[in-house]
Amino acid sequence: MAIPQTRNQIIKQVAEQNNHHHDDESEAIELNNGEKWKVDANMITHIRNMENDINHFANVEQKDFKSLAEKLQSNIDLLTSNCTMKGKAHDELHKWLLPYIDMVKELSEAKNETEASEQFKNIQTSFSTFNQYFQ
Repeated sequence: MAIPQTRNQIIKQVAEQNNHHHDDESEAIELNNGEKWKVDANMITHIRNMENDINHFANVEQKDFKSLAEKLQSNIDLLTSNCTMKGKAHDELHKWLLPYIDMVKELSEAKNETEASEQFKNIQTSFSTFNQYFQ
């Protein structure tokens, strides 16, 4: 799989993968022979930035979900534009990343605080999954 160079190429690739593999059981993330996959240093920085934003947000009283969604999307853009991973590790990361991108989009489009709160919980769970399979 070629590494996309632009955000539009990434969006196109994500859309193609979503359409091609939707509801495919093989999309379950797998460990690397029982070990976590190593994410490239230039990419893990953006993932950890998002995780830190989520952890901080969980502890603030006044919730600005739109602002959080904007921060997360900014880091997604940086993450995808700095993608240098290849092979199976890249493919496994995409199994986590594609649904995560959708969750952030849904958070940004939430019509009320209840919807946003539910989506935020999904995003938190997504990071638990990330940490089970990646380092």
